[in-house]
Amino acid sequence: MPQVPIQIQLSTLPNNPGVYQFFDSDEKMLYVGKAKNLKKRVTSYFTKNHEYGKTRVLVKKINRIKHIVVPTESDALLLENNLIKKYRPRYNVMLKDDKSYPWICIKKERFPRIFPTRKLIKDGSEYYGPYTSMGTVRTLLDLVKSVYPLRTCNYDLSQEKIAAGKYKLCLEYHLGNCKGPCVGLQSSEEYHRQIDDIREIIKGNFKSSIQYFKKQMKVLADEMKFEEAQRIKDKVQVLENYQVKSTIVNPKINNVDVFSIISDEAFGYVNFLQLSHGSIVRSHTMELKKKLNERDVDLLQLAIVEIRQRFKSESKELYLPFEVIVEPHLKVTIPKLGDKRKILELSERNAKFFRQERFKQIKILDPDRHTNRIMSQMRKDLRLGKEPRYIECFDNSNIQGSNPVAACVVFRNGKPSKKEYRHYNIKTVKGPDDFASMEEVVFRRYKRLLAEEAELPQLIIIDGGKGQLSSALKSLDILGIRGKIAIIGIAKRLEEIYFPEDPVPMYLDKKSESLRIIQQLRNEAHRFGITFHRNKRSKSAIDSELVGIAGIGDKTAQELLRNFKSVKRIKEASIDNLAKTVGIAKAKKIYEAFH
Repeated sequence: MPQVPIQIQLSTLPNNPGVYQFFDSDEKMLYVGKAKNLKKRVTSYFTKNHEYGKTRVLVKKINRIKHIVVPTESDALLLENNLIKKYRPRYNVMLKDDKSYPWICIKKERFPRIFPTRKLIKDGSEYYGPYTSMGTVRTLLDLVKSVYPLRTCNYDLSQEKIAAGKYKLCLEYHLGNCKGPCVGLQSSEEYHRQIDDIREIIKGNFKSSIQYFKKQMKVLADEMKFEEAQRIKDKVQVLENYQVKSTIVNPKINNVDVFSIISDEAFGYVNFLQLSHGSIVRSHTMELKKKLNERDVDLLQLAIVEIRQRFKSESKELYLPFEVIVEPHLKVTIPKLGDKRKILELSERNAKFFRQERFKQIKILDPDRHTNRIMSQMRKDLRLGKEPRYIECFDNSNIQGSNPVAACVVFRNGKPSKKEYRHYNIKTVKGPDDFASMEEVVFRRYKRLLAEEAELPQLIIIDGGKGQLSSALKSLDILGIRGKIAIIGIAKRLEEIYFPEDPVPMYLDKKSESLRIIQQLRNEAHRFGITFHRNKRSKSAIDSELVGIAGIGDKTAQELLRNFKSVKRIKEASIDNLAKTVGIAKAKKIYEAFH
């Protein structure tokens, strides 16, 4: 892929949270940063006057910008930390430490303790996080402990030791913060039911806890214990308002390669995320040119081998969107739900953003390739025999049958050709009849093109549903060119695409570039037609106001408008000023008519 100029790289960045990486001309990583809005943050490096010399030197060295899109700003902070620790970029001096982010641990014990930690110990305990600050962890743990009484001691609460009476009740029990499992006052089953609810709270699912507390609140209110009910209500509000962060990192996901693919007619875009110890440590997107109309499964299979070799990946498990033949020793997982599915969706999102950026860059650097791709896509989406390089679109305009007009706009290679736009006064139709008006204008347009032996379009678009489309088809039948030109109708309400002799409309994806071109044609035809209609209506209103004066004809009215620019100024003019244009006799008539 040829090097894209920095300004074009900046113009195609997304307005999403994520992590950006700067590389120099030798492809050495210079800096890793996070952003709430990638485009605004990265662009600021090149538009601001930087106070520090280090930043000015950094900006001069930047040759390529790479980014990873993530769901939230918190995710960006965590991913930034992981990448800095792995690659140690030269200009990240402020974050070159061994700080670890905090986790919440549910200890593997008969009566599990719950506490914050910065160390992950593989002893079967559960870890949730990491979180961006210890304050967040403490808030969540305070919430849990205020709702559920849990033990804080580190005793070995085995069944034998509790039965032997080795422990005594402590102050935490007398304060109501613990139910005394150490002396057998709370069963293991009841304690673990609490732990199950706490797991859901930490994951962000508060439904069962909220339902339990609402029932408890109602019971207390019925018993007239309003202060206690209010305390429970406060807990419910805290649970409802608390939003646990959307986690990128799951400690159970370790040493995994994630691959996804997005493709179009000519290219496939494969994104690769590498996870190590539950953290994303690498993201890369590869563009693959299709040579023989390869399927996604074929492109993904090639990309997996190429990318794993390039980055020397030793991961034994792959997350993929569908089954692909890989080396026998590799485990393939196709996630459907949960954290694994979220990771795959994140990969797909990065592939889509990469594809969008390439489209924007190609539109600037290689407009012919951009046009060829869109024309090929339109041919496929609309089931056409040839690419619609030359398209014409028709629209009617009238208000209650007055001043009926029609417009024809022309697009060549997906772009407006305004010099070829035409507007028409409807001549043969009386009253507001859109169908007959469409039939007339289509007939007049192509009768003339045929008479002049001019080029005919590959596609005609009619603004309207089945009725307008049928009317246009009648004209093509009369002219003997039906079947030689593809024709479709587009209805405004749900953007239905109608084909001749097909009663069932087609619906294109709302984000489809083919639909965008059709909508642009329709909107341009409407704009061009309504402008002509308004001008005609205004002119007829002005003409009738002036020409309605006895002794004033069309020529005099035009002369007055040319000099005074508007009817309002003519009304305000004195007899002497009017006389300079039309003479004293006509000036008196005009003045008397308006006064």
